[in-house]
Amino acid sequence: MRPRGATLLGMSRTVRGDTTVEFESMRVYEEGGRLVFAARPSGQPPAEFRSTEVTDSSVTFANPAHDFPQRIIYRRLPDGSLLARIEGTREGAAAAVNYPYRRATCGG
Repeated sequence: MRPRGATLLGMSRTVRGDTTVEFESMRVYEEGGRLVFAARPSGQPPAEFRSTEVTDSSVTFANPAHDFPQRIIYRRLPDGSLLARIEGTREGAAAAVNYPYRRATCGG
């Protein structure tokens, strides 16, 4: 959904076969001169991450007090695709997951 009203909204779902195994709603907005990424994954309590770095091709959000992830990074790649990455500490060990995205047409 395109940003309007100074808010960017998003949602995702992960489906295996005919079953939804994960879902998430997201909101990005500006507060106090910083971007805020607010996420509500799979019915869990909402979590907010504040921007720590914004460039013309990437944004990093952080919430050191969150269980996992503590950082969310979005990076636009030279081919126009997007790489999302979550990282932090999980059960005492460093962990990260990459989510590569590419532009697609929306079907009806």
